[in-house]
Amino acid sequence: MVEHRRGLGRGLSALLGDAEEAPAPVGEGPGPREIPIELLCRNEVQPRWTFADEDLNELAASIREKGVLQPILVRPLDAGKFEIVAGERRWRASQKAGLHSMPALVRLLDDAQVLEIAVIENVQRADLNPIEEAHAYRQLVDLHHRTQEQVADTVGKSRSHVANSLRLMNLPEPVRHYVLGGLLSAGHARAILSTDDPLAFADHVIAQHLSVRETEALVRRGSLTAPAKPAAGGSSARRPAKDTDTQALENDLSEVLGLAVEILDRGGVGELRIKYATLEQLDEVCRRLTRH
Repeated sequence: MVEHRRGLGRGLSALLGDAEEAPAPVGEGPGPREIPIELLCRNEVQPRWTFADEDLNELAASIREKGVLQPILVRPLDAGKFEIVAGERRWRASQKAGLHSMPALVRLLDDAQVLEIAVIENVQRADLNPIEEAHAYRQLVDLHHRTQEQVADTVGKSRSHVANSLRLMNLPEPVRHYVLGGLLSAGHARAILSTDDPLAFADHVIAQHLSVRETEALVRRGSLTAPAKPAAGGSSARRPAKDTDTQALENDLSEVLGLAVEILDRGGVGELRIKYATLEQLDEVCRRLTRH
């Protein structure tokens, strides 16, 4: 923890200190305002892409009982609307709870400040998937011209942590989907980054249920043909290698669905497995399969 967290760098308070408070409507003072929920819209560069239904339902139950205890942070848009900078979970849960308005702090923020604040809020709660975190850092570097050192200072992480996180964006897109879906950890992903065929190694690691340590050993051997995980009797328990056509079909389906897909074929008879990490992902698969 000491290695990765050196305080919060500039932190939220410093970033907000740089921002100008938006003028309050006539008759209202500074501080949180009650804003109609229909005037709030999500931030399209929100680093967090997935919101678990179970967590939202628990938060909605708490909001029904106690209300929204912490105002969200927004910035004004045209036509009287407001973009959520921090607090999208509270906004989503408030809608589930049936609220018509919620408290919000309104600040004038530029695009870079919006992204930095959104990243800090999520990183502080350790809420981001490793790919979500890496993508957010990449936006700060590419779109807003931050150095890795500046990103590290802003989010309160070490420079090595930011650099290692950014390396995950070099993975093939299907492998990034595996990490995003929880099929591979960041440790698995970093281990296979240096291989000639990260996707083949990723598929093998998932199929064999390898630990990070076993994956690192596999990468050191540099071959998928060597036994990676002994069976209970001490002999190798590997599934037969898939032909290139099957692997290509798995990759195509994974890219289309945005989820890990596994085909188990045994002489023309087999299984098609679609792996999901959240109920939202399952709902999307069901929607696509039942669409006429």
